[in-house]
Amino acid sequence: MKQYLLSVHMVEGEEQPPEEVMQRAYRDVEAFNERLRASGEWVFAGGLHPANTATVVQIKDDEVLTTDGPYAEAKERIAGFWIVRAADLDRALALAADGSRACGGPVEVRPFEDEPGD
Repeated sequence: MKQYLLSVHMVEGEEQPPEEVMQRAYRDVEAFNERLRASGEWVFAGGLHPANTATVVQIKDDEVLTTDGPYAEAKERIAGFWIVRAADLDRALALAADGSRACGGPVEVRPFEDEPGD
């Protein structure tokens, strides 16, 4: 089965939902995670701290440069993700729909590149 990245997106500066909405999303996401585990499609998942906690590392002229903050200058950020095994793109899209319903945000689907020899 092919692996897919299901990334949850948020827009910086948007108002946080009320606490009861957040708690329901946490419960719904955990239930979704359990369904992924039970189906054998779970690989890994995680939520991310805000983009302002990022550090960018880059090699330039054999020197390591580090800068604070996100690499991309955009308001849209990845807030969390799932890595899943799915039989095909249609199944990955169905999983993304369930993930979006659970977390209440948009979910982008991207396939991993095939390993050499696959």
